[in-house]
Amino acid sequence: MEYRRLGASGLKVSALSFGSWVTFGTTAGRKEARELCALAYDHGINFFDNAETYANGESERIMGDVLGDLRLSRDSFCVSSKVFFGSADSPRPTQHGLSRKHIVDACDQALQRLHVDYLDLYFCHRPDPEVPMTEIVTTMDRLVRQGKVLYWGTSEWSADEISEAVKVARAMHLELPTMEQPQYSLVHRERVEHEYAPLYADIGLGTTTWSPLASGLLTGKYNSGIPTDSRLATEGYQWLQKLVLNQPEQRIASVQKLQAIAAELGCSSAQLAIAWCLTNPRVSSVILGASRASQLEENLGALAVVAKIDKALKSRIEACFA
Repeated sequence: MEYRRLGASGLKVSALSFGSWVTFGTTAGRKEARELCALAYDHGINFFDNAETYANGESERIMGDVLGDLRLSRDSFCVSSKVFFGSADSPRPTQHGLSRKHIVDACDQALQRLHVDYLDLYFCHRPDPEVPMTEIVTTMDRLVRQGKVLYWGTSEWSADEISEAVKVARAMHLELPTMEQPQYSLVHRERVEHEYAPLYADIGLGTTTWSPLASGLLTGKYNSGIPTDSRLATEGYQWLQKLVLNQPEQRIASVQKLQAIAAELGCSSAQLAIAWCLTNPRVSSVILGASRASQLEENLGALAVVAKIDKALKSRIEACFA
């Protein structure tokens, strides 16, 4: 496993991490979750990603139970949560968003569900235009000073929104956001590669990127339609169909080109797509998701593919989606 600094911070996270979105509490129960977390940890993964909204808190409960059952030394792994959407089916006004009340309540609930005394990383899952930025930044700073959170950051915020948070934090001498969790893959590149560029230079922004396989698109599993056991067919996630399969004929043709290159290298298209993400030095960690051990084992194989991607090959890979 390779370990990378989380932006300009001193924290080192595994280049590949493990998340539980759309798996724990849905397609993966406690038995499967235990096997997946143990496999991830045994392969050197030290960052486990979660959020209050995943399976309405059940994902955090399962992960907390599993990590506790594995009896891992707390100083050997990092765990995260994200706040915004809430964990209730029909959240009341104080049960979602980025008000001081919800941020604090959600943090305490995440600590309880995950069975930890502190969160290594805590993300504002989306921006909240209804809450003053000063309130968000001061609340996150307070959690850091209380020892409940070590590093705070954002997820799917624009560069302007992050810059506003940085401006507030600097003016008030508070903790700056350390990291952002954006979507990043061969079909979602703009934000990570261009929009955030000034922030890498200004604050050394770290990134823990999600969906390196574009929700499975880059594996080729949707080339002939949507399998009934796939993420796109999962109840409540049909919205992904429009996002992932936009311009389906063009997308599938691009994936087939990627598969051809992968065949030349003797790897899967999934491994190649993940390895491509890792070639970006601005990526601190690529979050993997899996509901079966075989999936996770295959994706972990991406580490061996990175060294095969030189400048010329990288251009060929990117040209598939031009």
